[in-house]
Amino acid sequence: MKDRIRRLLKDNHAVSFPMTIGIVLALLILLCGISEYFRLQIIVAGVQDAVEDAIISTVNDNYAGVYHGVREGYAGAYQPFGEGSWEETLDTGDIYGYLDETLGTVLSGGRHIKYGDSSNTAMEFAIDSLEVTIRNAPLAPSDPENAQRFEADALVRLEVPVRFGGRLLPSMHITLKVQAGYTQAF
Repeated sequence: MKDRIRRLLKDNHAVSFPMTIGIVLALLILLCGISEYFRLQIIVAGVQDAVEDAIISTVNDNYAGVYHGVREGYAGAYQPFGEGSWEETLDTGDIYGYLDETLGTVLSGGRHIKYGDSSNTAMEFAIDSLEVTIRNAPLAPSDPENAQRFEADALVRLEVPVRFGGRLLPSMHITLKVQAGYTQAF
């Protein structure tokens, strides 16, 4: 078999021409697959950065309450409530609003969708199932050095349609997790 291939390659009757075309087509298909992979990676990185910015914005919105508590005894976002009791004062922010503004998504059918064209027909990606968890710093901890800091976590589900060879393949679904926290400087 090896000798037969060698003879075909050395033959002067242009027998290797179809094989050259096959190799070029195989490389072209491989290049298309690699470019689609990079497209998906760029979309995921962009959405993750936008969610990260939104969750940092939420932490910053809670800064005044956290700072007040930290300055007065390393407490979290608490306000006096009634006689000698305290209640948490947390603001979860408008993360979807921030993502809509940053990424250009629109609310459609319970999901925030980014369309790739002006006619709103070809979906580029969709975001849904946002969950925000805020963990407040404890009120006057006995050990401020090792106490829980003020943190916010966000989980969001991202769906990106996969296209290859002019066809729409099953979508890629991924859950992105982002965390931001407030750490006092002094």
